[in-house]
Amino acid sequence: MGKSYQHDGADLYELVYKQDYKPSIDVTLIEKLIILVSLLFLIILFPLSLIFALRTVGHYERAVIMRIGKLLETGPFGPGLIFIIPCTDTVKIIDLRTTIYDIYPQEVLTKDSCTIYVDGVVFYKVEDPIRAIMQINNYGAATGILAATILRNILGHKTLTEIVTEREELAAYIKEFLDKGTKPWGVNVERVEFTDIELPHEMQRAMATEAEAARVAKSKVIDAEGELQASKNLKKASDIMSANPVALQLRYLQTMNTIAAEKTSTILFPLPVDIISVF
Repeated sequence: MGKSYQHDGADLYELVYKQDYKPSIDVTLIEKLIILVSLLFLIILFPLSLIFALRTVGHYERAVIMRIGKLLETGPFGPGLIFIIPCTDTVKIIDLRTTIYDIYPQEVLTKDSCTIYVDGVVFYKVEDPIRAIMQINNYGAATGILAATILRNILGHKTLTEIVTEREELAAYIKEFLDKGTKPWGVNVERVEFTDIELPHEMQRAMATEAEAARVAKSKVIDAEGELQASKNLKKASDIMSANPVALQLRYLQTMNTIAAEKTSTILFPLPVDIISVF
């Protein structure tokens, strides 16, 4: 058989294998007899019996063997070639690779009474094959149902704004709670991600209107700040020109040059500034 696998749940074997009961007949003797007869059949039918007695376990898999309904203490087995007794052994193959579970869209009522639909994905893998077999009937489906339940419970205590703006933090929070629930099953949750948050059409229009109003208000503030800055600069320029008449005359000539470049048929010449200053 393949090499034995050591896991943290040492008391699990005591729970599922060495049960304290008192049968009315000597069950152990009958079990040994059945195993002996099965081995005799394997020897008699050799080498044809090797087809049923040998199993190959992949490098990413582990095999949990039940012999006459009892968990073998030395399991799980693999990777490699393992030997089983066909008539008495039941083999469960557990995949240790990361598995993806899609959470179908969940209807969530947020803290501020908004109804949204949230779906996500859970990445998990089996760390203890024995617990995954002995503690839960279907660890994959149980992990998915627990993830959907925790998602609804946690998001139900958050506002819509918090859900939209704090997706990464909420995903990490859900992953932490989910991992605590799956630990007794020998399942480790690696990541939880939101794939989509669907809002009602009325809510989408309201949010779009609010965002447009915020953009308009921001634009007006920017325009007002620009006008204020421009007025300050004009005041500074007027103070400088009023203190220096030559600079004002140069500005006057520059303006005339700009008007002449427009190729208009009529040009109006205002009175020179220095003539007005005499009066």
